[in-house]
Amino acid sequence: MSDQPTGAPQPPPPGIAGRLAGAFIDSKLTPLFIGTSLLLGLFAVYSLPREEEPQIIVPMVDVFVGMPGAAAREVEERVTRPMEKLLWEIPGVEYLYSTSSPGGALVIVRFRVGENEEAALVRLNQKLQANFDLIPPGASPPIVKPRSIDDVPILALTLWSKRYNDLELRSVASQLTDAIKQSGGVSEVKLIGGQRRMLRVEADPGRLAAYSLTPLDVHRALAGANQRLPAGRFAEANREIVLEAGEFLQDAAGIGSVVVAAPGGKAVFVRDVARISDGGEEPSQYVQYAENGKFYPAVTISIAKRKGTNAIDVAEGALQRVEALKGTIVPSEVEVTITRHYGETAAEKSNELLFHMGIAVLSVSLLIAFTLGFRESIIVFTAIPVTLALTLTVFYLYGYTLNRITLFALIFSIGILVDDAIVVVENIVRHRHLLATTAAPWSTWRSEAVAEVGNPTILATFTVIAAILPMAFVRGLMGPYMRPIPIGATAAMAFSLVVAFIVTPWAAVRVFGKRAARHSWRRRRPPHTLLPLHHEPHPGPPPHALGFLGGVSLLLLAAMALVYVEFVKVKMLPFDNKSEFRG
Repeated sequence: MSDQPTGAPQPPPPGIAGRLAGAFIDSKLTPLFIGTSLLLGLFAVYSLPREEEPQIIVPMVDVFVGMPGAAAREVEERVTRPMEKLLWEIPGVEYLYSTSSPGGALVIVRFRVGENEEAALVRLNQKLQANFDLIPPGASPPIVKPRSIDDVPILALTLWSKRYNDLELRSVASQLTDAIKQSGGVSEVKLIGGQRRMLRVEADPGRLAAYSLTPLDVHRALAGANQRLPAGRFAEANREIVLEAGEFLQDAAGIGSVVVAAPGGKAVFVRDVARISDGGEEPSQYVQYAENGKFYPAVTISIAKRKGTNAIDVAEGALQRVEALKGTIVPSEVEVTITRHYGETAAEKSNELLFHMGIAVLSVSLLIAFTLGFRESIIVFTAIPVTLALTLTVFYLYGYTLNRITLFALIFSIGILVDDAIVVVENIVRHRHLLATTAAPWSTWRSEAVAEVGNPTILATFTVIAAILPMAFVRGLMGPYMRPIPIGATAAMAFSLVVAFIVTPWAAVRVFGKRAARHSWRRRRPPHTLLPLHHEPHPGPPPHALGFLGGVSLLLLAAMALVYVEFVKVKMLPFDNKSEFRG
């Protein structure tokens, strides 16, 4: 008796999968859907900001209250504890960290993860302003400073020179800072190290006593001379010109020529009663650059980006502006060295992950070509980019960035999103070969092949979603950090189901053609080619089935042992590739 089927199987009820396949298998909207999805994916890749880590919204606010002259215990009793009680009453506050020191108190307010930053800051300010009457005598009004994860610098430039000293480097860096602030996406620029210029006036008690003067007289004279006041205005040629009298003190000579008093008609200048020096202040931060075992004066400029901006674009824009200012603001004797570049590392990591994602897509396609066939792999290869493109669009709409977590979610999804397309393609191939021995036209069974596996595929997809999606509801700091994984995987699985029912049948018709296979599947692959793991006539499993099960169990135990013997390192995230240290 022949093993070939004598007739075509009865078509199953159409169902959702069959209706979708029948509606789009010959529709001109299907290639439009594929093209639109790919364009949306390219737009998302181009528009998504790139960072190393995902943005975690944890509103934190520093509240400082000064109380000059008070001891730490007095500050704690009169300022810190009452302020803590008030701040605990603000909705959304999760932690308070307080420090009482001589002369003031600092309270760090941390709100719950995910709280709206602006709303949290408004609630805190309203609470403090409504209780200003509780401020003890001698204490200053609270100073409120919000903090964000974007305050962490993404770029650090170190200016050093073999010729210039700390004071001169600080002056150059100050001018360069003003230019960098004009670059797009920059939120904060700080200077670290160097010496600020300081004009120091040290009064001589003996000389002051000789002229019957006090240090307060010198202070009043300098304050009065160091100002510019309006002296009038007039209009000319359709313009208004404002006249000002006086000028600001700029150097030691100008300070020395200020008149402190004129007893008996003889002027007493500042230089007569004080020593004046023009130099750098006492440094509180030290930055030095080492080269060939020698240390040179240096100043570091740290640059932070605005919220939601692309770290790569902000860093590159700042570097281009600095490069354009070399030779003008930055002298040729001053070297500019990049000591931190998170934009570069973010680009490197995102590009590397995108490259590995492409490798994963190609590897899956080659595996399918090896197991199912070359033309079958082309069909699945068509479905994968469409699904990934739609998933990237979801990331863009959710406001995510391209970072190691979101890209890991995509790479993780590749292994499971091909399941739906593989099931549909395999059943289409089976129907195509079964119809080779029947008179039924291939066009009759194209959508029925999808309908036959539609309900199981839907059930399997939602089972995977049900296992992954609860991870999106994890609270705490790890919740928003890891949330792109369940969101991305869920979106990828949902889109893979739609693509399997719409794109896969359409691509199968274009790849296989509209005719059935010339030979049946049983003729092309005899049943003796593969050794079955279970045979019905035998009462128990055959020996090779037990051997296969034992081999799989041994491989599982060996894989678990790799962690125990520390051959495989267990770590939440991969190691960074930044060459930097903190002292």
